[in-house]
Amino acid sequence: MQTRSEHTREALVRATAELIADGQPSDAGLVNICHRAGVSRGALYHHFRSTAALAAAVYAQARSRVVALTEEAFEGPAADAPERFLAALGEALRTEEVVRAGMRLAADGSTGPPRLRDDLLTMVHQRVSDTHQDVVRPTRDLADLADLAVVVAAGLESLGYSDDVWWDAKTSRRLWGLLRPLYSPDGEERG
Repeated sequence: MQTRSEHTREALVRATAELIADGQPSDAGLVNICHRAGVSRGALYHHFRSTAALAAAVYAQARSRVVALTEEAFEGPAADAPERFLAALGEALRTEEVVRAGMRLAADGSTGPPRLRDDLLTMVHQRVSDTHQDVVRPTRDLADLADLAVVVAAGLESLGYSDDVWWDAKTSRRLWGLLRPLYSPDGEERG
């Protein structure tokens, strides 16, 4: 069972994430956070030395979640890993305010750079490079495939802020249906 202190800390993180995810990082000011969380300024300062430290806690939770999504997506067959990753990331962006907010933040709680979004794209590039080196035909440049995965991930993430249909798993699956032949060993589309 959560203690009152843990509950207050989590309410502050959640309120900050909601404000950033549904607006801008600048919306997560002291007064707005305290009002949204239903706590006093003293409670905020009891748990965090500043609103930047609180935003850094949002980043840390979001980063842990994004790393877990990436690890899970790239554990299965390599050719389908980018598709699994984008579907999972889209779902997290659509439903998890901490992830959506964290993408806009840097590790220190500022607005960057490098933001979690930048770190994520670097992770995706590396994972595609690592997992596809034995999968793609020798005529394909592995760096180009990794770059393509990053471009699609960045595009879907950015577009989803204006229309969350871009974060829908059906959208990423439809797009990766077009790209799948590039990531397959024989260059052919699979079921």
